[in-house]
Amino acid sequence: MGDDHSSARPLRADARRHRERVLQIAQEALAGDGLTISFDEIARRAGFGVGTVYRHFPTKEALFDAVLLGRIERFVADARALATAEDPGRAFFGWFTKVVDEAAANQALCAMLESGSWVALRPGSTLEDDFAAAVDRLLARAQRAGAVRPGLTGRDVADLLRGCLVAERRARSRNGRVRMADVVCDGMRAIG
Repeated sequence: MGDDHSSARPLRADARRHRERVLQIAQEALAGDGLTISFDEIARRAGFGVGTVYRHFPTKEALFDAVLLGRIERFVADARALATAEDPGRAFFGWFTKVVDEAAANQALCAMLESGSWVALRPGSTLEDDFAAAVDRLLARAQRAGAVRPGLTGRDVADLLRGCLVAERRARSRNGRVRMADVVCDGMRAIG
């Protein structure tokens, strides 16, 4: 289901640039148009023939999986980068809010994070463990700093993320907007 280029031989520089351009356009298309966008339209927006898109991604599902997994990898990278931030509480709550805001703005990413289906896209991958470890580290630092209530676990945070996504997605489907991340962050803050 996922993108199989990780085990293939390295791409030439121009092919790598083309692949990155296709991923960028597909990411924008997913956020704006959702899953209904065609390969032809992605190729047109990228400035390539449709064969270039197929050469890198044999199916639309493989392309979208690569885009969505890339976003999750960026969430992990962001959490790792914030793990040594001067203000652990601000880092934790900022990361949590950013994940909710970015995912809620992209219905496909929101659905993937909400369901947990991204775990099955890369069998043998450490992405799920990497995500959990990054969250655990941010959380532990914020708790030690007295910013987050004790007793909250990384699994709790993952469940709260999913709950926020459900609420945001429902609100957006009604053309509304809730600030569920703010409400949940307030609930995670240490009292006192």
